[in-house]
Order: sequence, then structure tokens, then C-alpha cells
Amino acid sequence: MDEDVLANAGGSASIGTGAAPAVPLRELNGKKISPEILKYVPQESADYYRFVPVGIKDSALEIGMVDPENTEARNAVSFIADKLGMPFRIYQISGDDFHAILDDYKNLTSEVSKVLGEFDADLAGDERLTDAISKKLGDENQDIALIEDAPVTKIVAVIIRHAIDGNASDIHIEPIGDRVRVRFRVDGALYTSLFLPANVYDAVVARIKIISSLKLDEKRKPQDGRFSAPLDGRKVDFRVSTMPSYYGEKIAIRILDSEKGVKSLADLALSDDHRQMIKNALARPYGLILITGPTGSGKSTTLYAMLNELDREKYNVVSLEDPVEFSVTGVNQSQVRPEIGYTFADGLRSILRQDPDMIMVGEIRDKETAELAVQAALTGHLVFSTLHTNNAIGVVPRLVDMGIDPYLIAPTLTLAIAQRLVRQLCPDGKEPETIEGGIKVIIDKEFEDLPKTFRDKVQTSTQVFHAKPSPLCPGGTRGRMAVFEMFEIDREMEALILKNPTELAIYKLAREKGMLSMKEDALIKCFNGLIPFEEASGL
Repeated sequence: MDEDVLANAGGSASIGTGAAPAVPLRELNGKKISPEILKYVPQESADYYRFVPVGIKDSALEIGMVDPENTEARNAVSFIADKLGMPFRIYQISGDDFHAILDDYKNLTSEVSKVLGEFDADLAGDERLTDAISKKLGDENQDIALIEDAPVTKIVAVIIRHAIDGNASDIHIEPIGDRVRVRFRVDGALYTSLFLPANVYDAVVARIKIISSLKLDEKRKPQDGRFSAPLDGRKVDFRVSTMPSYYGEKIAIRILDSEKGVKSLADLALSDDHRQMIKNALARPYGLILITGPTGSGKSTTLYAMLNELDREKYNVVSLEDPVEFSVTGVNQSQVRPEIGYTFADGLRSILRQDPDMIMVGEIRDKETAELAVQAALTGHLVFSTLHTNNAIGVVPRLVDMGIDPYLIAPTLTLAIAQRLVRQLCPDGKEPETIEGGIKVIIDKEFEDLPKTFRDKVQTSTQVFHAKPSPLCPGGTRGRMAVFEMFEIDREMEALILKNPTELAIYKLAREKGMLSMKEDALIKCFNGLIPFEEASGL
């Protein structure tokens, strides 16, 4: 191994001798750095901290620094490497080499035609996407003629195409002064993809607004729209949101790929016990199933998986969503429109007049919707929805806070679920570590209040796994999976809700009945080599 500074991602260990190991000099002599290497470090960070990526060797990211003694810059390198899940080496480079590489960034990001030129092999697909989108334009007036030139059309098409190819869930296009930053969200983290010159931004925004059926002249208020396009033989939906910001309108695009759309319960990484709890709740003729978690925790995916389990031929299944993300065959899906007075509460009243058997409500946001959902469950309907709380136990106190009486919650609530999304290990990106020391302390502390009867059933292991960079997965992870906690409402729990519906009391009883926390579910998945230990311990 090289006798240079080599640190594990997120750590500060180094190889060498003495308190301050010598940093080797790296002479680049005008060598060009490829875009694939440059993407590991955002241009803003490179410019501010005066360090740049110069290569990858033995799965480690090589960083060239003008001033290796700069502690702030070293901390920034550690932070970036930790996000990437890669070890790194530090080299000293000259100021001339540093500025030459910054020019490589500028050539990559400010000359859009060069960016597009890298994807010539894919432009046939981009042209198909462009053609499909162009059909949305119809007979628009001449005021939008400036956005119909080929470069702007291709800019938007290429951004969308490569976000999809990169498995991005969201695209963020945001003006930051003298340029426009384009970022993709991949596996929950945002990464800068490229920069556009400021003078093309108005045209790009106009292009996106037109294909999304948004108002071109409205820049003071947020707008929401959507569009669809066929890509590689499948339909991809895009949900668009605009928001006024200091430098202009910010665009956020959620990618809803039908190929990755509705999953089954078997695809959700549920434990056998958790899957059986959900199936038991869905088999009941009435009741209320609630899923909790922050935005982006996969709640909608779980709801759609539940819809997919229902007999949609035998029963009248109706959903109320904001927005409708995926089409589910056999489900009568309705999208709320608060701007015209069609809210969740109004929609739920209408649904109850449609002779429903099962009702899915996208989110319970207020007391009125909560009351209607509870009344629907009381009158013989199976209702499932989402709620914002930190954990499954918080469902009952949250409903009480919203004004629902405990005597209504006890007989209607059948299952409470909480979930989060965590990074998933690549099959060839695992590094085992024996459970001892600090890791053993963390694991023992987590399971210590679980009754021994249930603790003995937990599938433990002698090792956990960490993410390890590999040729297929530079960060050691690819994709995300959900971790869950859930508890059923039985007679004993009903009596407690009627008597003392506090979070502490409900937790104690649920724990006595064997409820596993999300962190424990994550640790079990780590024992099985599915997720890295860092993801589990961070919950």
C-alpha cells in the first residue's frame, strides 16, 4: 500500500509515520481529468477548498490539494468521501495543475454542447423522448418560439434521460446566480450532475412548463404539473413542481417510472412476522391501517403494495391521492385538487357515497379527514392511510392530538406501521466485521428491554457488514430498502388506549408483545448482509 495519506470514508486514520505524514507530490503536467472522475467532487467544493479529484486507484479516490495542511479542506474531503462510501488518498498538486482541472470542470458544465456530445450514442432515445414530449405542445402561440430550438430541447431531454439511466428519483434544476445547478437524487442523496449557463435557464424553464401544462407567465407563485413520455418501451411519468427563489424559479421533477412502480408485499423486504401482520389486517372486513414516516420514506410504495394485495374484482376499491403516482388496475383512483376545493375531507365524503369496500386515503392531514377516516372504519370499511409521526407508537397520541376520542380509536385502529428507507449493500460490496467492542455494546443495548422469549427468536449473527467499494458499486451500496416497526391492536391494547393512551404506556405493552423497533429491524437486516451497519446504527 502507498505510504501516503489514506483515510477510510468518514474517518481520519492515515498511513505514514510521525504526527503529520508527508503528502506525496503529484505532477499532472497538463493531464486531462475525465468527467467520470470529476463527478465525484462538486465544482463548488473544488473551487472553494482548492482540491480536485485526480483519479481512482484500488477503489480509492485520489484527491489533489494545493494546500494539504488546510484542516478545513481535509474535513471537506472526509465528508465527501463519507457520502460516497469510498476511501481516499491525498496528494499535493501545483496551483497551475489545480487551475487546469478547474478549467476541465468549466468545459464540462458551461458548454452544454460538450455535455451533450458525450451522450451521442444515446441521442436516438433522447430524440424519441423529445418527439413524445413535443406532442404536448399542440398549437401554442409564437411567444414560446425561442424554446423550440434544438439545443434547449436536447438539454431537457438529456437531463431527463440520464436521470432515469442513473436511477434517480428526483431532478432539481436551481438557479444559483451566474449559473444553474442540476442535481439528481440517487438512493436518497443529492449529487450535482452538471451546471448550465444562466442565459439558457429561462428557455429551459419555459420548455418544462409547457410540457407540464403550467402557466408560462406565472413566476410569483409555486405551480404543480405533470407529463408522461414513453422511454425504451415503457411509460415514465414526471411530476413537476416550481417554486420562486431569490435567483429565479426552482424546478423539482419527481420521476415515477412504471417499471419500478407498484410492488407486492414480497418485494418490500418485510420479515415474515411483519408480512403476516399486514395480511391479517388486510383480511379484516373493516378497520384502520396507518403508516407513518417522513417524506421520502417509502410510505406510498407500501400503500400501493397493500392495494395490490386486495381482490379488486370482488370489491370496490377506491383511493384518494395527492397526486396519483401510479395507476393500479381495478382501483378507482381520484386525485385531490385543493385549489378548487376538492380536499381529502371532501373527497372522502364523496367516496363514502360510492359504495366502497376498501378506501385508501393518501394522507390524514387534519382533524376533519381523521374523523371521516375513523367513521368510515367504524361503519364497515377497510381504510388505510398515512400519518406524520416519528414511530409506530406515536400513531395513537397523534390521533388524540388531532381531536379523535380514544373510545373511537380503540375499536377502529387495527395496525400501526412506521418505516424508513436505508441504503442497500451491493452483493460484491460487503465487508464483514466481527461483533465485539463498541458494536456489541450498541447491539446489546438495543435489544436489552425486549422480553427474553422474543429476544431468543431474533436471528442474530457473529458479524455485521460494512459497505465496501467495488467496480460495480463505487460506494458499496446500490438502491434502498425499507426498515419497519409495527404493532397490532388486540383486546389488551384496546383496553390500554381507552385507559391511558400515552406513548410510554403503549410502548411498554407493545414491547411486552414482541414489537421490534426500526433500528432492530435494520440490525437484523445487517446481520443478513442486506444493509451496512452504519445505516442501522444511525436510526
